Amino acid sequence: MAFETYEMSSAERKVNYLADESEANDQRITAAEMGYEQQLEKKFGLVSMIGFSCTIMITWEAMLFVYQYGMISGGPLGSIIGYIFCWVGYTLVALCLGELNSIYPTAGGQYHWTCELAPTRWRRPLSYMTGWVLVLGWQADLASAAYLGGVLIQGLASLNYPGYVAERWQGTLILYAVVVFAFFFNSALARLLPFAEGTILAIHVLGWFAIIISIIVVGPHHSNEEVWGLFLNLGGYEQSGVSFFVGLIGPVFAFMGADGATHMSEEVSKPRTTVPWALITSITLNGSLGFGMIVALLYCQGDIMQNLDSGFPFLEALLQSLRSLPWVTAYASLLLVLLIFANIAVLAATSRTTYAFARDNGLPFSNYIGHLHERTKLPLWALGLSVVITMLLGLINIGSSTAFNAVISLVVATYYTSYFNAIGLLTWRKLNGTAPAPGPWTIGKLPSLIVNIAALVYIVIVFIFSFFPLIIPVDLTTMNWAVVLYSGVIVLGILLYLVRGKHFVEPKPIYRKD
Repeated sequence: MAFETYEMSSAERKVNYLADESEANDQRITAAEMGYEQQLEKKFGLVSMIGFSCTIMITWEAMLFVYQYGMISGGPLGSIIGYIFCWVGYTLVALCLGELNSIYPTAGGQYHWTCELAPTRWRRPLSYMTGWVLVLGWQADLASAAYLGGVLIQGLASLNYPGYVAERWQGTLILYAVVVFAFFFNSALARLLPFAEGTILAIHVLGWFAIIISIIVVGPHHSNEEVWGLFLNLGGYEQSGVSFFVGLIGPVFAFMGADGATHMSEEVSKPRTTVPWALITSITLNGSLGFGMIVALLYCQGDIMQNLDSGFPFLEALLQSLRSLPWVTAYASLLLVLLIFANIAVLAATSRTTYAFARDNGLPFSNYIGHLHERTKLPLWALGLSVVITMLLGLINIGSSTAFNAVISLVVATYYTSYFNAIGLLTWRKLNGTAPAPGPWTIGKLPSLIVNIAALVYIVIVFIFSFFPLIIPVDLTTMNWAVVLYSGVIVLGILLYLVRGKHFVEPKPIYRKD
């Protein structure tokens, strides 16, 4: 697909504030274009932004963590096809987000775009609800990412000490430790974040080579028929097609958080082009690494049922592949390091999203949450609130790990709601001829419309199946509680809007044509 640079008339340049400026001036005026004072320090360039985006997704690592979802609903063949489907789908979404960010580079992301594109009558409620689900989605993402750290550490303990019994409260305490470290890094060591993300990007790639080469060289090799011809339906669904779509939750989760780069726009040099390229590059790189890892593991995973019957399926799959507990421990420890730094990046994006929404008075106590610390120029209140919410969500795990697992599906549902609102309104604008002029990064007028429509179809499919239980018949232990959590999020958001919606400050206009 060829990327084009849109040549605008002088009138369009005036409307969109896209007149040629020096790099230094471009860094100063971006937030002002959005109607805000530039307060956040611009410290990210293209490489560090790619590292940041890749670190949030950690796609190949996440595909290991959610290994069991694809095996139960799809098996090897379903896992491969499902991964490709989600990779293509999320690439379409990323292209749409890239074009929107090129027009409106703001930390608010989807809810700001929704406000810009919605009809006047629906602008305030749609923008508010999009911001609400977006903030809650990032909060849930942070909790689920920190939870995986606890699961990994407990899995390593179980492998190395057979007498160890993993308790849920221990996992919650580890979750607390992971998120507190992320807060420390995002506050005391915030200036090191761009350097750290670039370094982690290198480890992210080199670690992939180390693990995949070890698996291929040492592990048992299944036949092509056992990988490309084996579809499993272990979830109890009568229709294999339904089982396949239910199993998509794994690869969908592995690509979650790609829009994190958009919420860092106010801290990026030349965000109109840097952020879109970071989005597409990270999707391409992470998608390629993830595909290679899942195919290698499927060829070398050993006995599938033995893996699924263990308490920690992907660690058992690695053990059967590498045939060495010390090597599994070493590689799992590498995964833990990458996961911890993913939590640092997720917390950064979560806090910026929360800060932006509070800046527009969208949350209770917005005068605190939407405030930057005077000396550090960091949203410390938003960082602290995100940590507290994660700790509260972690308490769910003590009561029921099944209920906490619904947080993963909640992440998908809330993210995809925000994507649908922004991309859907942009598509509507294009169809009725009132779309804003594209920014300096675009894929062209007709290709863009086709991508928009295809992305919406993908979003609807994923959203619907994110509420399906992995296994039927359904009882209290197999119920997907995401539908309850999502409904609660929507109802609470509506109630908050009714109470304080009049105080919500619509994001400042850049281009609106009703």
